Amino acid sequence: MEVKCIIFDCDGVLVDTEKIGNGILLEMASEYGFDMKIEDAYRNFNGRNLKDCFRHIEEAIDQKLPENFEEDYRQKSFEAFKTQVKPMEGVVDFIEKLKIPYCVASSGPVEKIRLNLEVAGLLDKFENKIFSSYQINSWKPEPGIFLYAAKEMGFKVEDSIVLEDSKAGVKAGISGGFKVYGFANGYNNSDLEEEGAILFNNYEELRSLLKI
Repeated sequence: MEVKCIIFDCDGVLVDTEKIGNGILLEMASEYGFDMKIEDAYRNFNGRNLKDCFRHIEEAIDQKLPENFEEDYRQKSFEAFKTQVKPMEGVVDFIEKLKIPYCVASSGPVEKIRLNLEVAGLLDKFENKIFSSYQINSWKPEPGIFLYAAKEMGFKVEDSIVLEDSKAGVKAGISGGFKVYGFANGYNNSDLEEEGAILFNNYEELRSLLKI
């Protein structure tokens, strides 16, 4: 296929935030008896709606989390993101050499996407090309956010590809009819491959795979 549009996921694909966000979530949840290794958090939480992650924790500890848990988590993670977020290695060079349209489509709120892109020095490359699940009330693994992004960018599904690093994200892309490339990080390889993604380990490898 001739790739005419690239749809990037944000966390773990454009910006290196997953370790930060998961670390804070696991630390906060541990106060209520929740125990999970960081590699399992990558597998279970990446790409998911935050409320789904909270439900997973509540089922594991067999109790409700406090009402202010989400607000506290967002505040702590936002503060950490402001100083710690970096672009994924190689992504800046990859984007700067692209000669086709691209955008970002994420499950996170627009303000979170913008913050992470800004801190990582990528915001100027994605102005007016940011799409959030909160805009359409559809979250991965539903395909809605990717279908919405492709439509808003003016491209058909068969002309677009999705770049993802989570099981939920790959499932969303595949169910929407997209060809999906999975960013392997050592924790997610088998999960992404099982869902039908074509794996890549870095942006140089992706450039070679796409022949661009």
